[in-house]
Amino acid sequence: MHLMQFQIGDKVVYPNQGVGIVEQISTRNLTGQPEMFYLLKLGSTSMRVMVPLSSVANVGLRRVTKNSEISSILDYLQKGRCKSAGDWKGRFKENSEKMRSGSLMQVAEVLKTLIILNQAKPLSFREKKMLDRSWQLLVDEVAVARGQAKEVVEGLLVKSLSKVNLKAPLPS
Repeated sequence: MHLMQFQIGDKVVYPNQGVGIVEQISTRNLTGQPEMFYLLKLGSTSMRVMVPLSSVANVGLRRVTKNSEISSILDYLQKGRCKSAGDWKGRFKENSEKMRSGSLMQVAEVLKTLIILNQAKPLSFREKKMLDRSWQLLVDEVAVARGQAKEVVEGLLVKSLSKVNLKAPLPS
């Protein structure tokens, strides 16, 4: 039997979807085998998702990043170095993997890389969507982790990114 990782009311992160709340833990018989599910309500879209306990690790469901770790993420946005694959296909694949990893730091890396790239040349449609998505995920989770309004967090992120050094050579 699986260890109960989350309780009802816990705030969790569903990689690439954002922060959700465990609304219910129930047993369903969908495959002929009774299985336990978490019912999550995703904050940004109010969409509901059922995640079988057996695929929690697979999906990458995790607790919200601790407030103490948020500082290092903001620090990275301010001063961290970015490197990314030269060609957009390689970069897109790399960034997609980072977005799915579920790590907030990797989402921050995607955001910063794409912002810097965007200053050099317009992003492709898919990369622009990924930039928006990474921004959204970062704002949502930092807001929950710090118990702050999204507007406050957006200001914080903009401030952290305002020091992005544009004199640095940009990825071509």
